[in-house]
Amino acid sequence: MVKAYPISAPSSMSKMAAVQRMTRKLSEERASVLANEAVALSLSGDKVQASRKLREAAALVNDNPDVKAAFLAIHNDQLSSPLRDLCRRYFLYHDSTAGDEAVNYLKSPDAANAAPVALECLQIVLESQPTTLSSAQDFIIAELARQSQPVRQYLATELQASTTEFFDNVYERGDDAANCLRSIVLDGSLWSSEDVRLRVEDDLFQLFLAKLMETGHDHDGRALKGIALLLIADTQRLHTFIDGEAFEALMGSLDLRLPAVVRGQATLVLSKFFEVADSTGQDFLYDYIRKHVERQKGDDLVLAFSASAHLFPVVPTMMAQLFLTEGFLPSIMPLLENQFSNPIVHDAFLMLVNAACLDGACRTAIAQYCTPWLAHKVSNGTGKQPSLSATVLAKLRTSGARAGDQRANQADEDVSELVDLFKTTLVVEEGRNVSDSIEGLAYTSLKPEVKESLAKDPTFLKSLLDTLNSSHDSPEVVVGGLSIISNLTQYPANLSEEQKRISQLKAYANATKPADPSPLENEDHVKARCSAVVEAGVVATLVKLNKRRSPATSQLTDRILLSLSKNSKDRGKIAQQGAVKLLILHAQKNLESSENNNATIDAAHALARVLISLNPSHVFAAGSTPHITDAVIPLVALLKTPRGQPVFSDQPRDLLAVFESLLALTNLASAPEPSAANSIIKTAWDEIEELLLGNNGMIRRAACELICNLTVHPACAEKFADGSSRAGQRLHLLIAMADVDDMPTRRAASGALAMLTEGFSSVVSALLEFERSPEILLDLCRDDDAGVVHRGLVVVRNMVCEEDDALATRARTSFKRQGAVEKLKTCLKKTKDPTLLQRGVDALKTLVE
Repeated sequence: MVKAYPISAPSSMSKMAAVQRMTRKLSEERASVLANEAVALSLSGDKVQASRKLREAAALVNDNPDVKAAFLAIHNDQLSSPLRDLCRRYFLYHDSTAGDEAVNYLKSPDAANAAPVALECLQIVLESQPTTLSSAQDFIIAELARQSQPVRQYLATELQASTTEFFDNVYERGDDAANCLRSIVLDGSLWSSEDVRLRVEDDLFQLFLAKLMETGHDHDGRALKGIALLLIADTQRLHTFIDGEAFEALMGSLDLRLPAVVRGQATLVLSKFFEVADSTGQDFLYDYIRKHVERQKGDDLVLAFSASAHLFPVVPTMMAQLFLTEGFLPSIMPLLENQFSNPIVHDAFLMLVNAACLDGACRTAIAQYCTPWLAHKVSNGTGKQPSLSATVLAKLRTSGARAGDQRANQADEDVSELVDLFKTTLVVEEGRNVSDSIEGLAYTSLKPEVKESLAKDPTFLKSLLDTLNSSHDSPEVVVGGLSIISNLTQYPANLSEEQKRISQLKAYANATKPADPSPLENEDHVKARCSAVVEAGVVATLVKLNKRRSPATSQLTDRILLSLSKNSKDRGKIAQQGAVKLLILHAQKNLESSENNNATIDAAHALARVLISLNPSHVFAAGSTPHITDAVIPLVALLKTPRGQPVFSDQPRDLLAVFESLLALTNLASAPEPSAANSIIKTAWDEIEELLLGNNGMIRRAACELICNLTVHPACAEKFADGSSRAGQRLHLLIAMADVDDMPTRRAASGALAMLTEGFSSVVSALLEFERSPEILLDLCRDDDAGVVHRGLVVVRNMVCEEDDALATRARTSFKRQGAVEKLKTCLKKTKDPTLLQRGVDALKTLVE
């Protein structure tokens, strides 16, 4: 049988084709008209309307010859802009290369030339469908808004006119474009009134919340970022828009299966919410956690455990109350062991118990109910479970947490098997579980035996530094790794007798016997550990990690370098690896800080220690950076009395830092380059004099040695030789220092006097005003130390051989009254040093003649 076909089908298809051809023809004609109008408008100077006409034409038929010709004509017009041309190509032909070139243009110095066409370019991009353009549109929109006031004003106007529609258009284009709306709504200068701005801000915040609540929409964290930024700017008012449904969406964003950036933004939003939500926030939290736990389903438990783990550091009191809810741990442990085999549930619970270790009562509960399960996970867990379980056990054992009031046995306190696991993971896992291993080692390395073991393991030290070098952009790894190094290198605190008694009283109050310090924590052991860390190349790693400065990284770095620099034998290696430049940078930043605590002086103190032992000419080579004077200001800052504390206060002060700073400044003052000495004299002279008057003998000695090195410079000599009463007082103080029991102080004071009496008649005259000066100076000539004798003979010779005859006569008379001739003869009989003999003979000859 012959198959029959409907005779009307060909006729209908022909009509449809005819309609399509007619529509195409009309579109072509309309596009041509619009293209010609665009050229005319461009020639007349109306670039905005010309661009609009051309966009309309391209939307109708983008491959029309007249449209292409119009585009070329406008492109070749002298009035055209490179950025506008790129945006047109990007829009008309979906040319992603043109989009990338537009991005590069906006990043270049030429971007300033695009100001007249910035608004037009923005409109070109916004009139296209987001899905038809590449990701370059995100940067273009945000950068045009940043650079152009008219663009910002346009965005504000459009937001006010149609908030929802315009938000949807911009939001879909990328993070930067969506974030630019937040900055627009917070800029009060763009709005006609504050009421209008607040209305749009409310709408925008709710639109971001709505995007978050769309199922599966915010896996990139875009909505959360907008919510966080707006909430931070106006927390008190905007938090009221977070109802129960929005809170659920926020808590769901803490799911460990989501990207870290999403969880981080959600944590930030919830932390701001809990700051002001009071009882409402607590009710929302308790309802959410209890509801999901009571369902006893895998996904619900993952959500509850993940959210609780992230919020423990944010609201620890609330979370501890939930965690310690009667029956929670006893009921959940059997479920984990028997019912839920999904590793994600176990991962989430491990995250929770790890976070709960923040609280002492929670640690006790974990030790009581979870220890066997954790130990099982160490040996039999999958993925990150062994290292994370070991980290929790390490926290329990290092903190002394135990079930009830039972004494911990040796096995409960032993962490050696955990340390071995952490070390193995660090070496072989290639970064998979690095953060957990680092955290575990940060806790276990608080124990002296672990410190010793780690420091004596070159393979471990190398793997730790390699991990830090490769993870420099991971804050938790960097801070954890530096904490390990800090634990290995910290010297025990030097406690005063009163502090020791207080420590004993606290131990008695806690019904424990005061623990004897471990022999592994004595200075020799710590020094050996520090040398091992230096030998491993830690300083180069510290320099690399501090290129992106953060407060935590900087403080740990400074503390580590302060310990490493204590051993003078390691200071050369520390300097060679770049420590001096890093410490100067940190010390300068700390001086800019308003704080005044030990953390802010660690960098300057470490710098002082390094500079004590090194030749300044080698450390600060000519033409290099930093300059030698850059080191002076931080060192001088250590000499200054802490703010609000009198110079001779009974308050404790870190005199070791003062002493070592004086030694470092003394070394810098000896440099051939005089700028360091001049800087010291200019910025620290008052502090040096005050320290010279103090009651600490070592500080007085160091201050006197610094003055001795400075007196070779005219700026310092003038302070003793200008003939003023203040100069006389300074010379009187030097004479007094030359008469103390401490030999190095006598040597420094007599050295300064030897230089000052060489060519300064005013100094000789002032010294003769003090009745005991000849007696003290002659005693120097009979000192047990050859260096002091030499300096004493120089001073006596300079004074009795003074060029001013009248002054020389006064000096000879004064010295003769003190039996100078016989004393000098006795002195010269005891020495065979030709230099000393020459000096003494010159003085004696003058006195006898």
